[in-house]
Amino acid sequence: MDDFDEIEWRISPGLVPYGEALAFMEQRAAAIRAGSGRECVWLLEHPPLFTAGTSSDPAELSNPLGLPVHDAGRGGRYTYHGPGQRVGYLMLDLDARGRDIRRFVHALEDWIIATLAELGVAAHRSPDRIGIWVGDGPQEAKIAALGLRVKRWVTLHGFSINVAPDLSHFAGIVPCGIAEFGVTSLAELGQQMPMTRVDAALKRCFHRFVNDLGQSDKVS
Repeated sequence: MDDFDEIEWRISPGLVPYGEALAFMEQRAAAIRAGSGRECVWLLEHPPLFTAGTSSDPAELSNPLGLPVHDAGRGGRYTYHGPGQRVGYLMLDLDARGRDIRRFVHALEDWIIATLAELGVAAHRSPDRIGIWVGDGPQEAKIAALGLRVKRWVTLHGFSINVAPDLSHFAGIVPCGIAEFGVTSLAELGQQMPMTRVDAALKRCFHRFVNDLGQSDKVS
């Protein structure tokens, strides 16, 4: 069994409550650190909500719809989660993969960009803005967000890709503290597709992500 097969791949149907997701991530990260749990990638959707990172500024939250706001414990500022958005939570052991957080973030960005390319969308990094972007100039917009935490060299949280969410909900925050640019989705770009297709593309490109991280020396 290769390293890819040692990582559990979970896909949850329906909408997963945010508190339930936080509890699972904490429990699995502790098990990974103790050597009693497998690394895990968890794909899911949340009900409409905002999450606040450790650098959140209350001035960037207006929330006219009164959506729930959760303290996430991850880095970054405010972000939105909701139906039609594929959220990916990564519980991976960086102690066994080189303790290189910069490499982890770069590999994660590459994974999302490669996945979007498979889905017919050309995306890119921005040198001075976090996230994954499409378009250029005044039309540039964010299509995927990253929010991460590393606890005792095990990763928590991860990414979100806007597949077909209600983009009007983003008006309740300044997404990730970036007011100058908008957000977009695969649907808004003319790529209408089921979530299963997004998940399949993520999995096809996952080998590259694992290889970029480096091989684990632990057997689950």
